[in-house]
Formats: sequence, C-alpha cells, structure tokens
Amino acid sequence: MLLRLPTSVSEAQRCLSEGAIPVGGATLVWAGWQRDGFPEQAVSLREVPEANVVGAEEVGAAVLLHQIDERVPEVLRRAAAGIGTGAVRRTATVGGNIVGSTLRCLLPAALVLGARALVLTPEGPVRTDLAELLAKQPLLLSLHWRTPVASGYRKLPESAGGPPPYVVASAVHAPAGAGLLLRVAVREGYEVISETVPCDTGTEAVRDVLDGTALGSLPAQVREVLHEQVGEVLGRAGER
Repeated sequence: MLLRLPTSVSEAQRCLSEGAIPVGGATLVWAGWQRDGFPEQAVSLREVPEANVVGAEEVGAAVLLHQIDERVPEVLRRAAAGIGTGAVRRTATVGGNIVGSTLRCLLPAALVLGARALVLTPEGPVRTDLAELLAKQPLLLSLHWRTPVASGYRKLPESAGGPPPYVVASAVHAPAGAGLLLRVAVREGYEVISETVPCDTGTEAVRDVLDGTALGSLPAQVREVLHEQVGEVLGRAGER
C-alpha cells in the first residue's frame, strides 16, 4: 500500500481523484484492511495545514485527540479526553472519530457547539452542516464554531458488555441580536438526540421545556444528569 502525504488541500484533492483512501489515524480502518485487504493507496492529511488547526473556534480533522487542549471549549476538550486510552488518543484523529466511528464520541460536543464542517469535494473545499457530513461522509478538513458562553460535558458509567455509555453535552450561546440559547445533545446507544431552546426564562423553565422534547423519554438517571448540567452551565453563563 502506498501512503500519500499531501502538504496542501489541492494536493489532497488530487490524491482523492486518483483513488487514494483516507486513512485518518488508522485506529479504525486498519483492522478492516487486514481482514478485507489493503487498498493500493491511502492518503493522510497530517501534513495539510488546514487539517491541523487547533483554536478557540476550530479544530482540524487530522488533529490527534490528545492534542485537544485548553484552546478549545470545555465540552470538546472533555469529550476528547474521555475517549479510549492514552495510547488511542495519541493515534486517533478528530476526523476518524466524527466520520469513521460508529460511536462518534465527539459528535455531541460538536452539535452543542453548533459546529459546521469544512469538507473536501471534487470541486474543492466547501462548508456544510454536520447532518450532511454524516450522511454523505466526504473528506473532513476541519470543524468550525462560535465560542459558547459556557459549556458542559459528562459521560455516564458504562456497564461491562452493555451498550455504549450515555453522554450528556450542553452549551449556552449568545447569538447577535437574540437572547441566550441552550443547545443540548445526549448520546443514547449509537444515536444522538439534540435540542436547542431559549434559556432566558430561568433554569426550571428550561428544564421543563427540555422534558417536553424527545429528551423527556430518557431514563430518569440520565434526565437527572441533564438537569444538573443545565443548571451548571446556565449558572456559569449568568456569571459572565
């Protein structure tokens, strides 16, 4: 297998047009290739600048999970820190987790940040939303968002041999010309439920609104964690 390491977006685009398969951090695809056979050529974005950014409002697809630090919002940092072992986090990439993984541990955080994706298409880089990214699975270059006022994240304990653990993520935003908005996302199994509600009405009112959505059908333990987190992030948002 030939591993190609482009150093620009245009070079990466040429690799894709010539049939190279994205490899990411190889933590997910390698076992499949060992089972089904290796492609003739693969492409990694680890040398492409646009795929290696880490900042207050962006993270590249080639960024390793252990590189996600205090530069990004709390919700994304804590989500990355809770994935796998240290060895996994030193190898796995943002793009591999969001696009290539069935668990998509970073997805709840990306949803509550209101993130949009910069992806590489045959026509060049374009911006799209997360729904289209997951549906069409183009090559992800980076994620972008606006800094939230406050955010929170919690992964509930998992049962040995059981389903994936619940994840609760939330973020408060202050869009221009509007009141505060609360985005909440909960991973249940392999699916993520997300809601966006106004949060200028007080914590109890916001909790009642959320209980009236699909989130209200979650198990009582998960709703309790959600209510607690909503109170925390709204409290921190009110202090700013």
